[in-house]
Amino acid sequence: MTLLNKDEQTKVASAINRVEKDTDAELVTILTAQSDNYSYIPLVWAGILALIVPGALNYVYEWLGADSLMLTQWASFVALSLVFQIPKINTHLIPKQVRYWRASNLARRQFLEQNLHHTTGGTGMLIFVSEAERYVEILVDQGISSRVDNAVWESIVEAFTQKVKQGQTLQGFLDCIDACGERLKTEVPATHERNELPNHLIVLS
Repeated sequence: MTLLNKDEQTKVASAINRVEKDTDAELVTILTAQSDNYSYIPLVWAGILALIVPGALNYVYEWLGADSLMLTQWASFVALSLVFQIPKINTHLIPKQVRYWRASNLARRQFLEQNLHHTTGGTGMLIFVSEAERYVEILVDQGISSRVDNAVWESIVEAFTQKVKQGQTLQGFLDCIDACGERLKTEVPATHERNELPNHLIVLS
């Protein structure tokens, strides 16, 4: 999984600069490879399978004594824990609800950490993307939410999410910023020149 390179990040910044000329909204974009390492998930699955599978096989075939069964279960747990750490396998073990909850939680923390709730007129907007979860969210402060129905952002998020799933994160950002800009310049038009928050893409490590 590759996050956007410097040239691609510059394109995102340019799109934000262009949009903010026509609106009082302050756009902040954040991209992260993954919202959580989910280290506990492989251990949970490994523990469940290590307890059930050897025990079930031994119940049917009676091939191990109690001590040997315990050693087999421990060995299975260690082996499965290592196998389940492989990213392509790990991703399929994590329930969608858990992945989306962690991504959404990170988005909300970033909204606060980037001071989007402290803009003049409450016009902060966060466009958040977590690639591993294929998760996109737009969060806005009350100065925007009072003027634009949330359903507008939902349709833009849906289109962006499809781009992320297709590996077109850059194009997704550009299309999303432009789509938001079209609505913002009408509903939250520019009244004076200002730039309270950074326009560059913030990439979380």
